[in-house]
Amino acid sequence: MKLQFYKKGQGYYTRLCTAVGCGILAALACYSLWNKLDAIAPGETVSEATKTWLRTGIPAALFLILAWVIFKGVNSIKFADFLIATEGEMKKVSWSTRKEIVASTKIVIISVFLMAIILASVDFGFAWLFNKMGILKVMG
Repeated sequence: MKLQFYKKGQGYYTRLCTAVGCGILAALACYSLWNKLDAIAPGETVSEATKTWLRTGIPAALFLILAWVIFKGVNSIKFADFLIATEGEMKKVSWSTRKEIVASTKIVIISVFLMAIILASVDFGFAWLFNKMGILKVMG
């Protein structure tokens, strides 16, 4: 069985990042399984050595299977073509400059504070009005 890459030079970074992300998820799942298998209690039926082999062997075998599935998935024709097209579209995106992002962020932060001040003023105004009218006893 040969390990071949479908369209080897295309979509390298998207396929690599997808495989690494899936690999991290697989590793975390296997680590979680490793922790869960600690509940196997050595006793009359299971020795300490068998427990150790089961606790490490099952997650290791699962990780190898998941690694093969990830490799096959990233190199499957449909999914690889999708990732190649995704990388091509990402290269076409017009990214904002740092100056534009900083200016937009300042505008958003100032707008949020202004809205908070306006809403707090309206809230206190209604509370004061209702308190004066005797409808709601909130303030003092």
